[in-house]
Amino acid sequence: MEMHDLDVSAMEQPTAPNVETELQPETTWVVVTNDGGQAQVIIHNDDVTPMDFVLVILRQIFLLNAVDAERVMLRAHYTGLAYVQTVSLEEAKYRVGKAHSLARAAGYPLRFTIEPEKTA
Repeated sequence: MEMHDLDVSAMEQPTAPNVETELQPETTWVVVTNDGGQAQVIIHNDDVTPMDFVLVILRQIFLLNAVDAERVMLRAHYTGLAYVQTVSLEEAKYRVGKAHSLARAAGYPLRFTIEPEKTA
Protein backbone atom coordinates (compact mmCIF):
# COMPACT_ATOMS: atom_id res chain seq x y z
CA MET A 1 0.00 0.00 0.00
CA GLU A 2 1.40 3.38 -0.97
CA MET A 3 1.48 6.26 1.50
CA HIS A 4 -0.95 8.34 -0.57
CA ASP A 5 -3.50 5.47 -0.48
CA LEU A 6 -4.05 5.73 3.31
CA ASP A 7 -7.43 7.12 4.38
CA VAL A 8 -6.54 9.18 7.47
CA SER A 9 -10.09 10.50 7.85
CA ALA A 10 -11.21 7.08 9.08
CA MET A 11 -8.55 6.98 11.79
CA GLU A 12 -9.59 7.91 15.32
CA GLN A 13 -7.93 10.99 16.77
CA PRO A 14 -6.89 10.63 20.44
CA THR A 15 -8.57 13.11 22.77
CA ALA A 16 -8.18 13.92 26.45
CA PRO A 17 -11.24 14.54 28.61
CA ASN A 18 -11.95 18.18 29.55
CA VAL A 19 -9.17 19.58 27.36
CA GLU A 20 -9.86 21.66 24.27
CA THR A 21 -7.51 20.98 21.38
CA GLU A 22 -7.09 22.62 18.03
CA LEU A 23 -5.23 20.51 15.48
CA GLN A 24 -3.01 22.16 12.92
CA PRO A 25 -0.42 20.53 10.70
CA GLU A 26 2.24 19.03 13.01
CA THR A 27 0.97 21.12 15.98
CA THR A 28 -1.51 20.49 18.77
CA TRP A 29 -2.58 23.51 20.81
CA VAL A 30 -3.98 22.97 24.29
CA VAL A 31 -6.13 25.82 25.56
CA VAL A 32 -6.00 26.24 29.33
CA THR A 33 -8.21 28.76 31.07
CA ASN A 34 -7.29 30.31 34.39
CA ASP A 35 -10.20 30.96 36.71
CA GLY A 36 -7.96 31.95 39.63
CA GLY A 37 -7.68 35.59 38.61
CA GLN A 38 -4.62 37.78 38.78
CA ALA A 39 -2.44 38.37 41.83
CA GLN A 40 0.19 40.89 42.83
CA VAL A 41 3.50 39.66 44.22
CA ILE A 42 5.01 41.84 46.95
CA ILE A 43 8.57 41.58 48.32
CA HIS A 44 9.28 42.46 51.97
CA ASN A 45 12.54 43.87 53.26
CA ASP A 46 14.61 42.11 55.90
CA ASP A 47 17.96 42.94 57.45
CA VAL A 48 19.56 39.57 56.68
CA THR A 49 19.12 38.63 53.01
CA PRO A 50 21.99 40.05 50.90
CA MET A 51 20.96 42.42 48.11
CA ASP A 52 22.84 40.33 45.54
CA PHE A 53 20.76 37.27 46.48
CA VAL A 54 17.54 39.29 46.17
CA LEU A 55 18.59 40.45 42.71
CA VAL A 56 19.26 36.87 41.61
CA ILE A 57 15.80 35.77 42.81
CA LEU A 58 14.06 38.70 41.14
CA ARG A 59 15.85 38.04 37.86
CA GLN A 60 15.75 34.24 37.74
CA ILE A 61 12.43 33.45 39.41
CA PHE A 62 10.38 36.55 38.61
CA LEU A 63 12.12 37.17 35.27
CA LEU A 64 12.73 40.88 35.84
CA ASN A 65 15.45 42.61 33.84
CA ALA A 66 18.46 43.99 35.72
CA VAL A 67 17.14 47.56 35.96
CA ASP A 68 13.69 46.55 37.21
CA ALA A 69 15.14 44.01 39.66
CA GLU A 70 17.39 46.67 41.20
CA ARG A 71 14.54 49.19 41.34
CA VAL A 72 12.26 46.69 43.14
CA MET A 73 15.00 45.60 45.53
CA LEU A 74 15.91 49.20 46.46
CA ARG A 75 12.27 50.22 46.93
CA ALA A 76 11.76 47.29 49.33
CA HIS A 77 15.02 48.17 51.11
CA TYR A 78 14.05 51.81 51.69
CA THR A 79 10.28 51.51 52.19
CA GLY A 80 9.88 48.04 53.69
CA LEU A 81 8.09 46.42 50.75
CA ALA A 82 7.71 46.71 46.99
CA TYR A 83 5.46 45.54 44.18
CA VAL A 84 7.21 42.90 42.05
CA GLN A 85 4.68 41.93 39.36
CA THR A 86 1.13 40.85 38.57
CA VAL A 87 0.66 37.30 37.28
CA SER A 88 -2.00 34.61 37.52
CA LEU A 89 -2.69 33.43 41.06
CA GLU A 90 -1.34 29.98 40.23
CA GLU A 91 1.85 31.43 38.72
CA ALA A 92 2.30 33.73 41.73
CA LYS A 93 2.02 30.79 44.13
CA TYR A 94 4.55 28.80 42.07
CA ARG A 95 7.10 31.63 41.86
CA VAL A 96 6.77 32.69 45.49
CA GLY A 97 7.08 29.08 46.62
CA LYS A 98 10.19 28.60 44.51
CA ALA A 99 11.73 31.86 45.79
CA HIS A 100 10.99 30.94 49.42
CA SER A 101 12.48 27.45 48.94
CA LEU A 102 15.70 28.84 47.47
CA ALA A 103 15.96 31.48 50.19
CA ARG A 104 15.43 28.95 53.00
CA ALA A 105 17.95 26.57 51.44
CA ALA A 106 20.47 29.43 51.46
CA GLY A 107 19.58 30.32 55.05
CA TYR A 108 17.80 33.63 54.33
CA PRO A 109 14.42 34.87 55.56
CA LEU A 110 13.48 36.54 52.25
CA ARG A 111 9.70 36.91 52.12
CA PHE A 112 7.17 37.51 49.37
CA THR A 113 3.43 37.80 49.77
CA ILE A 114 0.59 37.41 47.27
CA GLU A 115 -2.33 39.83 47.17
CA PRO A 116 -5.38 39.82 44.90
CA GLU A 117 -5.01 42.24 42.01
CA LYS A 118 -6.46 45.60 42.91
CA THR A 119 -9.26 46.68 40.61
CA ALA A 120 -10.28 50.27 40.01
